[in-house]
Amino acid sequence: MKVQWNLLFGIIFALIVAVFAVINVDSVTVNYLFGTGKWPLILVILISVLLGGLMIGSAGLIKIYSLQRKWKTAKKENEALKIRIQELEPIQPGSIEQADPISAPTK
Repeated sequence: MKVQWNLLFGIIFALIVAVFAVINVDSVTVNYLFGTGKWPLILVILISVLLGGLMIGSAGLIKIYSLQRKWKTAKKENEALKIRIQELEPIQPGSIEQADPISAPTK
């Protein structure tokens, strides 16, 4: 359901940006670090939206990659701890082996 809501909001946002861009077709002066240029406002708006989306998308991908690495590390640690627990399981009652009296906790 979350994916459907995200898709719906994305479509609504795209429509709003498209309508806003089509309404603003006048030429504007864009100042660069090395000069100026005249561009249609529709292109300035669309390029700004696309660059913003790319920045947000790349930040999201970095976060996903980081979380996947943490997940793999936690999974390996979990497996190691499971093996350690199996090694340290207490001796079953009635077995021949007894607990070492030296390492037994005292009260």
